Amino acid sequence: MFIYQNFKDIKKELPNDVALVAVSKTKPVADILEAYRKGHRDFGENKVQEMVNKHEQLPGDIRWHMIGHVQSNKVKYMASFVTLIHGVDKLSTLKEINKQAIKHDRVIDCLLQVRIAREETKFGLPFEQVQDLLESQELKELDHVRITGLMGMATFTDDVEQIASEFKGLQSFFQEMKSRGHDLKILSMGMSGDYKIALKHGSNMVRIGSALFGDRNYIAQD
Repeated sequence: MFIYQNFKDIKKELPNDVALVAVSKTKPVADILEAYRKGHRDFGENKVQEMVNKHEQLPGDIRWHMIGHVQSNKVKYMASFVTLIHGVDKLSTLKEINKQAIKHDRVIDCLLQVRIAREETKFGLPFEQVQDLLESQELKELDHVRITGLMGMATFTDDVEQIASEFKGLQSFFQEMKSRGHDLKILSMGMSGDYKIALKHGSNMVRIGSALFGDRNYIAQD
């Protein structure tokens, strides 16, 4: 019941046009089912094998989001069912997603990950490379991949002004890319610790885990 109450509390804070991806990584199937039975459908995992295992055990109408960094050799395992791949930052990965999507006669939606944090450990492309990729002929030739938006993760810091600045920068870039004719709909920013800041800067998709499910984990294998 605590999970249901957490969902209720957070959904009250979210505008109607903001999608909530419940980050269920390391959480048991029972926790996901509790949220599912109360009507939630969007769940995010950061390890492909864990997502595959849960997909096989849970209802088929769940919308699975791959939120971790994507390795090309793992794409084939999720290509038949994944709803949205969040963290794409290589053309080679997009080519592999396209290849696997063809095998299942579907178009897979993806977000390009933009590097906005100052931490060296964060993945993502700088703004200029994202623009180059969006406007490249090679991307246009990938008929089974659809870039539906951008994703960015802010620096892990207590400096609220820095986090806000990073989100604001991505918001401005997102609007610029739309003004250049790119059909981008999703701006994915914000996690448990900073989603309220992200909402102030135009995020329409947040990825929230611990604030929903708590910190209870188990060891997952990829």
